[in-house]
Amino acid sequence: MSASLKAKIAEVFDERGCERNQAKSEKERKTGCTRQLSPGASAGGCAFDGAKVALQPVVDVAHLVHGPIACEGNSWDNRNAASSGSTLYRTGFTTDINELDVVYGGERRLFRSVREIIEKYDPPAVFVYQTCVTALIGDDVEAVCKRASEKFGKPVVPVNAPGFAGSKNLGNKLGAEAILDYVIGTREPAHTTSFDINIIGEYNLSGELWQTKPLLDALGIRILSCISGNGRYGEIATSHRAKVNVMVCSKSMINIATKMEQRYGIPYFEGSFYGIGDVSDTLRQMVRLLVQQGAPDDLIGRTERLIAAEEARAWGRIARYRKRLQGKRVLLITGGVKSWSVVAALQEVGLEIVGTSVKKSTKEDRERIHEIMGDGAQMIDNMAPHEMYKMLRDARADIMLSGGRSQFVALKARMPWLDINQERHHPYAGYEGIVELVCEIDRAMHNPVWQQVRIPAPWGDDGETLDAVQRQVPELPTPVPPLESVRARAVGVESAFAS
Repeated sequence: MSASLKAKIAEVFDERGCERNQAKSEKERKTGCTRQLSPGASAGGCAFDGAKVALQPVVDVAHLVHGPIACEGNSWDNRNAASSGSTLYRTGFTTDINELDVVYGGERRLFRSVREIIEKYDPPAVFVYQTCVTALIGDDVEAVCKRASEKFGKPVVPVNAPGFAGSKNLGNKLGAEAILDYVIGTREPAHTTSFDINIIGEYNLSGELWQTKPLLDALGIRILSCISGNGRYGEIATSHRAKVNVMVCSKSMINIATKMEQRYGIPYFEGSFYGIGDVSDTLRQMVRLLVQQGAPDDLIGRTERLIAAEEARAWGRIARYRKRLQGKRVLLITGGVKSWSVVAALQEVGLEIVGTSVKKSTKEDRERIHEIMGDGAQMIDNMAPHEMYKMLRDARADIMLSGGRSQFVALKARMPWLDINQERHHPYAGYEGIVELVCEIDRAMHNPVWQQVRIPAPWGDDGETLDAVQRQVPELPTPVPPLESVRARAVGVESAFAS
């Protein structure tokens, strides 16, 4: 591991925005919170994967992976992030290094790849991702990017997050560091207003950003940049002129919010756009900070009127589902901000949360779960698949909400399942989103297929074997003749034709 990467990791670990980190001594803080990866631990994502998924939603940038083709294949488009314009982010670029590059170095190949991308696609910038192999052979990605930027007159941003550096969450923050070091503050906006905000840690999954943007438009609040869902390079470069930062997922990009506060004096808060109550609270906190930063005082009153109208509209649409879902039990296997924000959203409509995963949640996330669910909150650090299966088969939950990797556990238990993770195809943010979520839960739980698959099979459950069932079938009325008699008949037919 290079000295520059070690220094950057130490800087990321020294995170002032983390309450747990603040309570440590100076020496303890620099050692960080992450543990050494054990074999198989990268199944949840390595540092490279974390950096790639955090930055790939910047839609107009060319994302070039400097490494074997398998790295790009594993990380390409693994978040269902939507775009309102350019689709260049969905084109996979890789240097596809081979054995000779491992021996002689891949820097020349990287430089030629950057040149080819700029000549063919003319993007506003190129993001270059370091991987394990190219880091181990000593390729100086930062030097190549600097030379390419000078040669071609376009920003070429090195993202130094090889997989062996650590976990996916560390990779999120290393990707954020690249944004801080090479992008934010490099351009000035055409104009600024007292209503400018940045949204950080929002990836526009299935277009969720578009569920909340109309609310902000109605209040006259401008999203100066979104980091990184539906993001544009030019907008992110001018994001240092915003008045307030809204932190959506502190687990991934808290370092952007804290360092922008230190460098540019932009206050931030962490909010959630999941659930009626949380959306309203987030809007209130946002406008309060904007007013403190110079926005007109009447913004608070306009916000309250908007909240009242939107809440009444959402509750009116949810009313038809509440009787059908009241008291139904949900097992929530997710992490991060969703571990508490989705809990609050589900409880609002009368659903009971029997357990929520906190594997990828921060200490602050866990504290919020306690506030929402009380002392009886069942927080699951790492539930094995057989434990999920037993819990569902014993009917301790009526539905499981999780990512795609857990769906087969629920299906094997013949229980409803709904995708709540990043690969989903339904937006659940904002007032519109919670209505959509409730509708999808109702649709999944009351699907008639579950009545069919739970009917016992004609054999198997009571110990009866297939052979026993077959013995009950009556014999054929005319038994099949033996092979010898068939051959004799064939010879007789041949003799008749010969005569």
